[in-house]
Amino acid sequence: MDQPTDADTRRPTPPSFWKALLYWLKLGCISFGGPAGQIAMMHEELVERRRWISEQRFLHALNYCMLLPGPEAQQLATYIGWLLHRRWGGLVAGALFVLPSLLLLMVLSWLYMRFGSTPAVAAALYGIKPAVTAIVLAAAHRIGGRALKNTPLRLIALAAFVAIFALDLPFPLIVLGAAVIGYLGGRWAPASFSLGGGHASAHQAQHAPALIDDDTPTPTHARFSWGGFARVLLAGLALWALALGGLVALQGWDGPLTQMAWFFTKAALLTFGGAYAVLPYVYQGAVEHFHWLSATQMMDGLALGESTPGPLIMVVSFVGFVGGWGQSLYGPDALLAAGVAGAVVVTFFTFLPSFVFIFLGGPFIESTHGKLQFTAPLTGITAAVVGVILNLALFFAWHVLWPAGWQGPFEWPAAVIGLAALVALIRFKTGVMTVVGAALLAGLALQWLR
Repeated sequence: MDQPTDADTRRPTPPSFWKALLYWLKLGCISFGGPAGQIAMMHEELVERRRWISEQRFLHALNYCMLLPGPEAQQLATYIGWLLHRRWGGLVAGALFVLPSLLLLMVLSWLYMRFGSTPAVAAALYGIKPAVTAIVLAAAHRIGGRALKNTPLRLIALAAFVAIFALDLPFPLIVLGAAVIGYLGGRWAPASFSLGGGHASAHQAQHAPALIDDDTPTPTHARFSWGGFARVLLAGLALWALALGGLVALQGWDGPLTQMAWFFTKAALLTFGGAYAVLPYVYQGAVEHFHWLSATQMMDGLALGESTPGPLIMVVSFVGFVGGWGQSLYGPDALLAAGVAGAVVVTFFTFLPSFVFIFLGGPFIESTHGKLQFTAPLTGITAAVVGVILNLALFFAWHVLWPAGWQGPFEWPAAVIGLAALVALIRFKTGVMTVVGAALLAGLALQWLR
């Protein structure tokens, strides 16, 4: 056994604010692979290599982020940034997790709206779409394998699938019902509704000292007080109200940007279980109710979202861009400005609650090391999410394999690409970016052969 070096036994030097900023910027540029991959990247870098935070404190923060609506990887980055460098550190960490993806998606969205009908772009999307369907199916398989540990949870997943597929019930109602069932199940059958340890064990018999270690006292700025809680809550509500009020003053309540702000505020509070779970709700609102974009454009947006770094929920930025462009907010000569405005508004109102949740609840969570409770509702919601994701996968498959409807031709090349992608993801554990890249090349090759 290797002997520990002096460097292993010394506590790391606290990173400067700017050194941490450079790390968060790097993470925002390379955070491919969905929440599991993003969390793994942070664990490897922050826990194992830099030792800015211990395994136990890292997982304690992650458990809290898993309980929240919103992208847990972005919230975890915000939490750790806040622990290290107060609220400015959290703001920088969370914002840089999103900003590179937003800028890249706006560029891709412009290219899509400007040149999306060209043969090369159409061929690339033809290959990517079935791969996205496979990615969603793989997500249902992965989450289901971890979450559906017993018969009651499987029944919740089945009920959620029937509720959204056959009964067309709204997603918020399904989430609420699953939370109530989880709460009651936690009281009547706690063994069935205990939150499983889906991540590595937090216990380590020996580990090199970390900057924020298991026994490190809570920093002064992270201690809970009702005064601090009230200030954060009021600041968050005021920022939201000022932004929404500004849009109302400019466009009125029925203006497209105002409606986007209000709709995506609600969506941000319903993203339990990750982006795949809330996408049906976004589809219902953005495609069927407001008509900001078409079903095909929604599929294309998800394909682009899978191809960029950052949380998958960033697909809402594409929705905002296409919605702003399609509504010609500033006239036919300013479509790009309209698209950018839509993307920025949607992104702001989607991620604002995540920052507020971290700054509100973080101090309380820091006072409860290893004592987080009330997880049974989350267990019920997570089970329901599996059924919702399966419904989403079937929806995508229908649009990919029968784009002209059931009476139209079956797209067997797309079926082959999708099946190959599914096998690569589940059987060979191939990375998402590799699968998407291979599918893109397959789409281009099909165009060349035709």
